[in-house]
Amino acid sequence: MTIIWGSNFSVIKSAFRELNPQAFNSVRMVVASLAFLLVMAVARWFAPRTDVGTFYSPARVTAREWGQLAVLGLIGHVLYQLCFIGGLARTSVANSSLMLAVTPVLIAVISALLGHERIGRAHWIGALVSSAGIYLVVGKGFHLGGSGLIGDLLMFGAVCCWAVYTLGTRPLMERHSPVAVTGLSMALGTLVYVPIVWSDIRSVDWSRVSGWTLGLSVYSALFALCVAYTIWYVAVRQIGSARTSAYSNLIPVVAMTSAVVFLGEPLEWRKMIGAVAVLAGVALTRAGSQVTAPAEE
Repeated sequence: MTIIWGSNFSVIKSAFRELNPQAFNSVRMVVASLAFLLVMAVARWFAPRTDVGTFYSPARVTAREWGQLAVLGLIGHVLYQLCFIGGLARTSVANSSLMLAVTPVLIAVISALLGHERIGRAHWIGALVSSAGIYLVVGKGFHLGGSGLIGDLLMFGAVCCWAVYTLGTRPLMERHSPVAVTGLSMALGTLVYVPIVWSDIRSVDWSRVSGWTLGLSVYSALFALCVAYTIWYVAVRQIGSARTSAYSNLIPVVAMTSAVVFLGEPLEWRKMIGAVAVLAGVALTRAGSQVTAPAEE
C-alpha cells in the first residue's frame, strides 16, 4: 500500500504535464469505480448474499447503510479528491507527503477521543520518531507561506477528510467487505465528482493526450484507488485504524525514492537519515504498541 501510494505522487505529477489535474482525476475515479463494481458483480454472481459480507459473499445493503455510504462518498471521494488533487497541483511532492504524514496522529487522536481504540505509549513515541524523520526527509521544502500556501492548506484538508472517512467506514466494515464499502462509496462519490469538474473535463483536447498519460491514469486508478484502498481497509478491519495509519508514515520515504528514480530529483544525506528515522518509528509502533479496542461495558 505504501509503495503504491508513495510512487503515485510521481505518476500523478507526470500526468499533470498533459492533463488538467481534475480531468485526470475524473478519468481514474471513473475507471476505479467501474473496476470495483465489476469485482462486486462477479462476487455476487458466484456467491449468494448473506447477513455479514465477505469478499466472496456480499451482504445486503440496507437503506440506512446506503445513506451512510453516500455521506462517506462525499467526504472520502469528493471532498478528499478535490483537496488532494488541487493541493498536489499547487504545492510540491515534499509538502504534500509531509501533510499526509499527519494522518496517523490525527486518526489516532480522533479514534481515542471516540473511544474506539486505546493508544499505547510506544505508539506515540513511534509517531514522534517518524515525524522527526519526516521533517528531515521533506522539512526543508515545507513552508506555510508563499505561493504554496493554498496547496498546503488543501492537502491538510485532504488529511482531515481521509481521517473522517477511515473512521466512518468502521461500522460498515462489521457487515460488509472492504471491497464493497470502498467500491460503493467511491461509485456514489464519482457520480457527484464528475459533474463538479465537468468544465475541466470539457476544456481538455483529448485527441492530443498521449496514450502514455492515459495509461498512467488507468494505472493510478487500478492500483492507487482499487488495490491500495482495499489493502488499507483490510488492514483497518484486522489491526485497527491507528496501527494501519502508522504505515502511512512510509509514504514520504517512498515518494522521495520514486522522485529520485523517475523524476531525477537529487538524494541528500539529510533525507537518507530521515528515511531511517521514519522506518525506525514505524518499527517501534508495530513492535511495541498495544492498540486495542476498549472492552465492552
